[in-house]
Amino acid sequence: METISTGRMISGSHSDPVQGHIEWVPGKSVWTTTMTVVAVVCGPPNFSWSALLVCAISSAVTICAGHSVGMHRLLIHRAFRCPLWLEHALVYLGVLVGMAGPFGMIYAHDIRDWAQRQALCHDLHAHRRSFFVDAFWQMHCIVALRHPPEFIIEPRVARDRFYRFLEATWMAQQLPWAVLFYVLGDWPWVVWGIAVRISVSLTGHWLIGHFAHRRGHQGWRVDGVAVQGFNLPAFGLVTFGEAYHGNHHAFPESAQLGVERGQIDLGYLFVRILSCMGLANDIKLPDNIVPREGLRRLPDTAASARSTAGCA
Repeated sequence: METISTGRMISGSHSDPVQGHIEWVPGKSVWTTTMTVVAVVCGPPNFSWSALLVCAISSAVTICAGHSVGMHRLLIHRAFRCPLWLEHALVYLGVLVGMAGPFGMIYAHDIRDWAQRQALCHDLHAHRRSFFVDAFWQMHCIVALRHPPEFIIEPRVARDRFYRFLEATWMAQQLPWAVLFYVLGDWPWVVWGIAVRISVSLTGHWLIGHFAHRRGHQGWRVDGVAVQGFNLPAFGLVTFGEAYHGNHHAFPESAQLGVERGQIDLGYLFVRILSCMGLANDIKLPDNIVPREGLRRLPDTAASARSTAGCA
């Protein structure tokens, strides 16, 4: 049987990105619902400016350094290299966002990426359904494909004891921080530093994914694939560059997501700071990676791509 390897996904002639059914995932659903209910019910009566500040700072650190840089650009795409201790620290911060453990995040990203690269794919992976249906599917369910590709994590990551520990305990990783927040700021800090932060992060992640696969600015197009990515410039700053999803579809291995003039990418700025400190190297950018098959520049986008390695 002929097989085709796309990163960690190995698809054979039987692999099918369309045929499958939606399954409710109890653990995922209960976790998401609990965080959201606690945030909505307990957030307002426990509001304080210090609690809001804790929420804002912890969200910025975990989403930028953790999810965007540690999980997405480093662990999933290997867009740069850094010492193992730093990789562990960044991925740990990514786990604190509250989406999944490191292996769960890799699989969720890679199966979606594999499906979107096919000529056709399931509605869940394409964010094709209506607003509320997509919200329920993405945050409470999975699509169980009848014939999925084989998923193989690279041995160095799969055998990493720290990652195996995080995968088994990713929900419980909130507990030490909940205790610290309680000691320093009582229940308002716990509610805003844990529940509000996680619920906002989960909902925001889905919202960006929903709209960034439907419409928006598009500087490049990838022909022959089921799903296109779009940029949401208005949200580039608050998502630390992740809202430039059209750019990411064009250059998935790039550490820089804001590749057009005027696109502020704080995640890439953080990578550049690490590079200046001698902690990041081999940084992949649009001008030093192999272009995707079928990638073409759209003629109505006059802004030129820029790629600056900074101190690298």
